[in-house]
Formats: sequence, C-alpha cells, structure tokens
Amino acid sequence: MRGDVVVSPSGAEIVLVDVGQVVLYDDPLVRVWDVALEPGETHPWHLHHNPYVVLSIAGSDGRMDWLDGSEPRFISEYRGGAVYRPVSPVHRLTNIGKSFYRNRLVELKDLGEHRAEPMDIGPGARSAEGEPLPDGRVPVLLHDHVGVWTLSGDGLEVDLVGPHVLAALDSGEVRLHTGGPSVLTGDWFAVELRYLEGH
Repeated sequence: MRGDVVVSPSGAEIVLVDVGQVVLYDDPLVRVWDVALEPGETHPWHLHHNPYVVLSIAGSDGRMDWLDGSEPRFISEYRGGAVYRPVSPVHRLTNIGKSFYRNRLVELKDLGEHRAEPMDIGPGARSAEGEPLPDGRVPVLLHDHVGVWTLSGDGLEVDLVGPHVLAALDSGEVRLHTGGPSVLTGDWFAVELRYLEGH
C-alpha cells in the first residue's frame, strides 16, 4: 500500500506507491484504477494485495522489474487485451515502447484483502481473442474466476448474467452491473466476476 516501506536486497529503504495512479471506482467487491504511462515513464515500486485484471486501453511494450532482483518480465499489451494476475512480489512497470500506455486495473477484493491470505490463483491468464457471440460480445480472456469481453456498438443491447465490471475504453467511466439487460454505446470491457457464483 502507499507509504509502506520495504527494504531492497542492497539494504535501501523503498517507499511503495499505490498499485494504480487514480481510483476510478471503489465498492466492497472491486477497486478500479487508472494507470497511464508516457514512453519511458515508470510506475514506481508497488505491491499487489489482491489478484487483479488488467484491461488494456492503449497498448505499448512494457518491462516489469522486481525489487528482489529476479529477471525482468517483458510485456506487450494491445488495445482491447486483458491479463489476469496473481498477487506478486514488489515490482515496478516501465513503458519501454514508443506509444502512450493506459490500462484499467481491477482489484478483486474477495480474492485478496477480504481473506486472511490472498487466494492462490495460479499463473492467471492472458488475452486470447475469440469469435464474436450473437449478442456482440467478443471473448478476450476466459478463466474460472473471471471472464473478459469487449463490446462495441451504438445502443448495443446485452443481457449479462451475474455481476460484471463495465469499463469504457474511451472515457474514465467504470461501474458495477449486477446482471440483467444493459444498453451500451461505444467501446467497453465487460469483466464477469465468475468467482462470485454460488456465494
């Protein structure tokens, strides 16, 4: 969390920042952040306490460095892509690409901070774009815990089963949809909170 102090392998004290830059939405189930980086810019050292979904708004190449000195992880995100990630050691993210980078980071509180220990979700999942469904949803990421779709249209009518986080790709609009019919205009992510089934 912001303000927590950790010690690097060299003995230097590191003050952590939040996992995102601006909170766009926060309720008992989820917290949604905006993360935006110009080319060469870094989101400083931070630590995730919740498994999370990254929704890519503007893609670029990135480098994740780990405070413990582990080998860096290189990522390449694209507009409309998504990643489901477990909690992980302290790290930072640098935009090493040539284009602006932005995401919506969705923290899943019931899998993290609401538990004595965060749920072990394994390696998580990455984007694998599928064929559009009859209602216009395009599958982006399908996991036992979460499903991510993109939707695009003018007055697109969808009937969503169960709770979903809806995040617009072209504005900061984010909201929780408890399920049922919805009409959307523009480009959207729909994140199905599958882990809530049976609760």
